[in-house]
This record gives sequence, C-alpha cells and structure tokens, in this order.
Amino acid sequence: MSVVTRFAPSPTGYLHIGSARTALFNWLFSRHHGGKFLLRIEDTDRARSTPDAVRAILDGLSWLELNWDDEVVYQFSRIERHAAVAHELLAKGRAYKCFATPQELEAMRQEARAAGRSMRYDGRWRDRDPSEAPAGAPYVIRLRAPTEGATTVTDLVQGEITVDNVQLDDMVLLRSDGTPTYMHSVVVDDRDMAITHVIRGDDHLTNTFRQKQLYEACGWPAPTFAHIPLIHGPDGAKLSKRHGALGVEAYRDMGYLPEALRNYLLRLGWAHGDEEIIPTERAVAWFDLDAVGRSPARFDIAKLQNLNGHYIRERRDAELTRLVAPALEAALEAPLTAPQLGRLEGAMPGLKARAKTLVELVESAKFYVASRPLPIDPKAAALLTSGGRATLRQLAPQLLALADWSAPALEAAVRSFVAAQQLKLGDAAQPLRAALTGSLVSPPIFEVMAVLGRDETLARLADQGGD
Repeated sequence: MSVVTRFAPSPTGYLHIGSARTALFNWLFSRHHGGKFLLRIEDTDRARSTPDAVRAILDGLSWLELNWDDEVVYQFSRIERHAAVAHELLAKGRAYKCFATPQELEAMRQEARAAGRSMRYDGRWRDRDPSEAPAGAPYVIRLRAPTEGATTVTDLVQGEITVDNVQLDDMVLLRSDGTPTYMHSVVVDDRDMAITHVIRGDDHLTNTFRQKQLYEACGWPAPTFAHIPLIHGPDGAKLSKRHGALGVEAYRDMGYLPEALRNYLLRLGWAHGDEEIIPTERAVAWFDLDAVGRSPARFDIAKLQNLNGHYIRERRDAELTRLVAPALEAALEAPLTAPQLGRLEGAMPGLKARAKTLVELVESAKFYVASRPLPIDPKAAALLTSGGRATLRQLAPQLLALADWSAPALEAAVRSFVAAQQLKLGDAAQPLRAALTGSLVSPPIFEVMAVLGRDETLARLADQGGD
C-alpha cells in the first residue's frame, strides 16, 4: 500500500506553530515511506476563512520547505460531492431527516448541562416519518449511528481505544441550509483523496469515533489514525501566545532558519535516542510513528535558539550574506555596494559564531557596512577622549606602513606599539574598537580590522582624529 498523508488546515488565521508540527509529521511520514503528502484547505466556514489566511498557510509551508504533492484541494469547492454522499446515505436508510427545532435542541443542551454531561441529541426523529413534520419545516440530515456495541479505533500513537456507541449520538451531516458539516466533509475528502494515514493532534481523537462510524455507514475502509499529543508551554499549560505560540511567519521574522525550526518541531514529541541535531535528510530516513510519545511536548524557546545558532554556523557565508543583506539595506536605506558585500561576507565566520538568530546577525553586522562617519554610541565615545584619540594618531602611521594586513600581523603591530609606549594592550585596543565599530562590543578587534581592510580601517580612524 502506498502511503498518502494530508495536512488540512482551516484558513481562519496564521499557520500556528502546533499546526506546523502536524504538517511536518505528515510530510516526514510520507517521505519516509516513499508516499505522497497532500494539502487540503478546509475553507467551508466562509465567514471565518480569508484569502490572507490561505496565503499565510501556503507561505508558511513553503518557507518551512514542506513541499506538497499535486494541486491544493479547497474543501468548499467540493460541497456538492459532500451533499451527494449524505443524500446517498439518506436513500439507503443510513441517515435520516431531523426536524428538531432550535428550541428543542436548546432544551437538550440545558438538560445535559444540569446533569453535568455533554450534550447528546436524543434521536427523537430517528425512527419517525418525515411526513409528521410541518410542511416546509427545515431539517438537517443526521447519520443513523449504531446504538449498540462499541466503536474501536486502533491508533498508531494512542493504542487501541474503545467507546461504547451509546455515548455517541447521531451527528449532523448536512445543515438545514444544505451545507455539509466539518465532520462529514473530512471523511468524504479523505476517502476521495485516498488518504491512508490521518496524522493529527489528539484534540481530534473524540471526532474519530464518529468519523469511523461514518466510514462504516458509507461502506468505506477507514484510514489508519495517529493522534499526536499537543504542545504545551514550559509551565505545562496549554501552549499560548505567551509561551511562543505564534505563526510560522513570526519565527521567520525573528530570524529563525527553516531547517532549525523543522529540527526543533521534530523533537517536540518524537525522539531518536539522544539525538538533538537531526538534519532533514536524516529525519526522513529515521521518522516513523512508533517513536512518537503519548505525553504533551513542552515548548522551550531557549532550545530553539540554541538549535538555530547551530544551523546558522552550518550555513555557508555567502548564503548568510544573501539572507541578511535585505535587512541591512533597509536599515541603510540604500543598496549595499560591492565593497560592503565583500566585507559582510568576509566577516561572516566571526559573526555567525556568536549569533543565535538572523536578527542578531544583522545587528552585529551593521558596523561593517555602515556609512562614514561611523555613528558612535555614548559608551564608546567616552573612550575617544583626547587621550584615546592621541593614541590612535600615534598608532595610525605604523598601521599604514604594514605590508601584511592579516589579523596576526595587525595584532603583532599593535602589541609592539603598546610595548614601545609602555601602555597596556587595552589602551590601544579599546579606542580602536570604539573608532572602528562605534561600540564597545564586537568580534575580536584584529579580526575586525582585517575584514574592514586597510583603506576602510585607516579612513575610520581618520574620522575620529586618528590621522
């Protein structure tokens, strides 16, 4: 059997981080088994579904590089097919017309609430003739669910679970306006798309028993189910915005790499021994559902940052330069010149060793491409007093005379200078840092000088009175 999985989000908002993990697990499972990963947009809720939300989902999946197979299926376009199946069940006696009024249903809800139980439709129209209803009365179509025995779901994560059928009521298939319900549409779509495995959050588990009854009523084999635990915050509470439950695009904008987010989401509820760094190729080779745990995973932003730092260090310098250049150009309000791009790429080995996000990388790289005269922050300016400037004026000719502009040669020259002047290294290195970076924090100053190059270094020193 060829594996076919699907990701079926509702376009009512951004691509939530928990939904992104569900998409990842479906994608990995299908790729591991050489199958297909399909995308279905469940847009039947026309009041809440928006084109912007659809775009956010497609953009989020594309940025995560979770490429889907075949064309996107839009559920709303298939409502005639959903209705046709419901009417087929009605004709076969596997469904029936229910004329219960809103007032009657509200009375059932109040009775259930008073008894401390969930609302269940009492089946009052299950065996009645529709002719008993007033002429023209609105009705819904309900599944004629079994009332005896039990429904069992063998779940690849949760194990075998059985629910007595008496606990399940006759769910609505078509509303009174003829539109299909979510529960009905999902089953029909999964059948028509030949889905073999439904991998979704365990908050859908209660739906599965009713949906399995619908499969049986239609005479269709049910797919294999796998309900994965939800993601919780570090405090064990349900994941919310205060924990980092943002849209995927927010993590992109915060400077996370897609491969880092994939790796992190993979480890939320799935494990392969003690492995933490799992590149995508290895994840595809290793992933299967038997390693998914039953307990909720806990979201930890610090772990995500550490993983992201690893993947930043793994990226090629030219790729990182391409990724951060647009943000730097926006800050400068001008395109980067060839010399600026050259300095940026030359600085990447030192910059990426210290950055955990692309945003941090952009911030730490700004001084390399800043226009002259360089802006100096107040703490750095305090070092460029008359004494600091005097030291730079004395040092500049010796730097100008250097034939070798490498970091070791620069360090040797500055050390020779401070020894001759009976100064400490910091007496020269700190004013140098202030003048060349505009800050007291930077990569090693001799590395900075080597990356800036002779001309830019000497010009920045001259700007601060070091000529």
